[in-house]
Amino acid sequence: MQNIKPARRNKNMKRREFLKTSAIATAAMAAAPLAVNAKEDEIKIKAYRSLGKTGLKMSDIGIGVGNAPPSSLIHRAIDRGINYIDCGPGYREGEVQLGEIMGKLQRDKLIITSKFSVEGGSGAPLHVGAKKADYIQVIESSLSRMKTDYIDICQVNGIGQESQKYEDEEKRLLDEEMFKAADDLKKAGKIRFMGVTSHGPNNTEALLLKAIECGHFDMIMLALNFMQDSQWQKVLKAAASKGIGVVAMKTLAGAKRTDIDTKGGAYEPAAFKWVLSKPEVSGVAIRVKDVASLDLYLSASGQKITTSDITILNQYAERFSKEYCRTGCNECQSACPKGVQVATIMRYHMYFKEYGLEKHAMESYAGLDSKAHACETCVDKTCSNACPYELPVSRLLASAHGNLTFMA
Repeated sequence: MQNIKPARRNKNMKRREFLKTSAIATAAMAAAPLAVNAKEDEIKIKAYRSLGKTGLKMSDIGIGVGNAPPSSLIHRAIDRGINYIDCGPGYREGEVQLGEIMGKLQRDKLIITSKFSVEGGSGAPLHVGAKKADYIQVIESSLSRMKTDYIDICQVNGIGQESQKYEDEEKRLLDEEMFKAADDLKKAGKIRFMGVTSHGPNNTEALLLKAIECGHFDMIMLALNFMQDSQWQKVLKAAASKGIGVVAMKTLAGAKRTDIDTKGGAYEPAAFKWVLSKPEVSGVAIRVKDVASLDLYLSASGQKITTSDITILNQYAERFSKEYCRTGCNECQSACPKGVQVATIMRYHMYFKEYGLEKHAMESYAGLDSKAHACETCVDKTCSNACPYELPVSRLLASAHGNLTFMA
């Protein structure tokens, strides 16, 4: 059996050893998973969790609208008990879809988020130097699209994404113009709480700890899954100590298309149950594409992780450990002689190849200053040698460039 390497300091831990010795994996393995083909009225949210000290109770499975699901699918998800809806200006079409049904919903039963980010395209964060009016405008536009009077959580988007320098991103995290805008929006009843999201890849842990400690934010959203557990232990403990809610994204560890399915159930609910076994986590946010995926995802709600789930996760790790670029890792970045934005490009390629978000991924890639065209002819393997998970980085980047580049 090959070795999984969840972190440099633990290179020799085997995949099954990693999952079996995890405190989460051994915590509770009693309940059998809900059958995915159960009656529709049984396939619903079974658990709600406190979102930090906000007083809000979120469904343990939430959805994002980044793939612009049809309004009928959003409505069905809400009817099944999902109340956490992750939105943002970068998900403009998804916000419009939500707005189409807003008049039919009990607004006070929902937790709707939006973000301080640009509209459409890559949904990039507002740049350093944005004025109070800029921050207010993007939220006003989201409110208009979603046809609601207020947003429950307004998030500073993509901390660690725009600059490799900690100081630059800390400045954006603690921007006085942003806080002035947030104060005005709160006074007007247009936002209730503040949050932070981060895919990384730069200084992610330090920036999230700063967000937790500074006292301005009520929740964080970060990439968390069973293949990158040890990366966030300090952040999760700090959030719990301060009463900061934690919402997990990228919970499917690359969302590789797979036929892994045993008598114990399917891969996706197993991955969700692993994340939800962590006491610090309030819930997960996942895109849904159709009713079948909604049914599958909801089967994890309120369920404990089982030995069958652990077997499934081990099978996935064995198959994909050396293909999945861990979101927020970035340990190979400094080794690239061309300054290619490795982690960000890998994430966009994941959106393209695994999430089915081809247009979004290509538009996002087009906006990068440093692309991976040099990787197609590069013979320097320094980046691959620097990867703690033994990924063939240069080859994966070359493939990403080919897929993500608009052809003339």
